[in-house]
Amino acid sequence: MMKITLILFLTITLISQGYSALASVSDAEIKSLSEMLYKLDHNRATTSELVIDPQTLISSSETGSRDDASSRPLFKQVSSTLLSKPTYKALLNLLDNYRRVTGEVEDVPSQEVQEQDTFLQQTMNTDVGRELYNFLHSKGIYSSQSEFIQDLKMMWFGLYSRSSGKLDSSGFEHIFAGEIKGGKVSGFHNWLQLYLNEKQGLLNYYSHSFNGPWTTYPDVLGMQFEWDGYFKEVGSAFIGSSPEFDLAIYSLCYITRPGKKCYVSLGGQTLGIQTYTWDNSSYGDGKKYIASAYPTTP
Repeated sequence: MMKITLILFLTITLISQGYSALASVSDAEIKSLSEMLYKLDHNRATTSELVIDPQTLISSSETGSRDDASSRPLFKQVSSTLLSKPTYKALLNLLDNYRRVTGEVEDVPSQEVQEQDTFLQQTMNTDVGRELYNFLHSKGIYSSQSEFIQDLKMMWFGLYSRSSGKLDSSGFEHIFAGEIKGGKVSGFHNWLQLYLNEKQGLLNYYSHSFNGPWTTYPDVLGMQFEWDGYFKEVGSAFIGSSPEFDLAIYSLCYITRPGKKCYVSLGGQTLGIQTYTWDNSSYGDGKKYIASAYPTTP
């Protein structure tokens, strides 16, 4: 009876998102697939390509103190070879497309639409992207890769309003690029964006309150930082992961556990991924845009 109830619950959840196929995805399958995505992330940074300096570890009770407890930048070295890989280049081309303050309408000219398409296609050209699609296809959620890519495009890049009724935000902007809302940093869960802004002198790394158990990349940090005058109390992100890995893990959890905590397994270590749905507007046949996704930290 418990198994039948779980299947019905997962089916209803998928239908509520617009995924009407009868597709039961178990917790064990999510962990198994995430382990495979972890192993297939051939474009992750090596310890010679990426060197970081986390410095001061603070307690969770200190995250709101706004004290700059680290005198040096977080990033010591990032290899240009790493940044020249196709999915990295495609992501970097997207990150400067956004107005970070909510309430300001996002214009999306044809060049930026092409950059979105390029990023998604490049991710699907990787083993990580193909593995995710093959799994979801086997579950009947998508009938073709083109359908999958189009849904990712709407899910991640479709615009909605976080402020004043203006089309000022998207899941991609919130998660990968970061936003300013209510006088503080909102979203901003991508290490490449952290690196770019720190390199440009726009981001001041303060400390970290969580450092994952991984000794190679990807790792996870929960960080405190100031972004051009705005504070982030706890910003969690994968560190050293490839762009396709971030997109795949967040998409896997959003599609199978929308608006919930999703447990993945990376190198034998369990990690929670929290996703949120955007409930104020939808696309297609009632599917919901992604509002946020990030690694959870204690």
